Amino acid sequence: MKEWYTEQKQDSLEVEALFDLCFAPGRQALSSYRLRAEQAPVADLSTIVRDADGLLFAAIRCWPVWINQSASLLLGPIAVHPTRQGEGIGGKLIRLTLKKAESMNWQRVILVGDLAYYRKFGFERLHDVVMPPPTNPDRVLGMALTEGAWTGIEGLVQPWSANRN
Repeated sequence: MKEWYTEQKQDSLEVEALFDLCFAPGRQALSSYRLRAEQAPVADLSTIVRDADGLLFAAIRCWPVWINQSASLLLGPIAVHPTRQGEGIGGKLIRLTLKKAESMNWQRVILVGDLAYYRKFGFERLHDVVMPPPTNPDRVLGMALTEGAWTGIEGLVQPWSANRN
């Protein structure tokens, strides 16, 4: 049995421990983490999954960013405990998050990942959008949640705080 919840403040340490387990040491040095610094994730798009015993085994977060003065959603990180990988939970988390984001009127989503995996969710390589270094440009992917959402969007991805009025 699985229980899906919106992440709460008290879940944060468990979520960070899961991310530490699932990702390489030094993950906070990646460009996507620098974009997330000193801000909270989008609360309604941060989801955790617990088993019947209440143990957290999956989580996803999203963050607001700017691309050329246009609000965009940065998807990730997403993690599933190694003992639960291969059950389709990560894909369900992604689909749920994209559906929620669309209902919240987000127009576009960006992430850094493998196109071979994320293509099945509707992500494509973004050729004119640049993540801060060091990011392999082939891993910068985007998905439009509304028709034409990526039209004319190009340039450097910046933290949400960079363009707040």
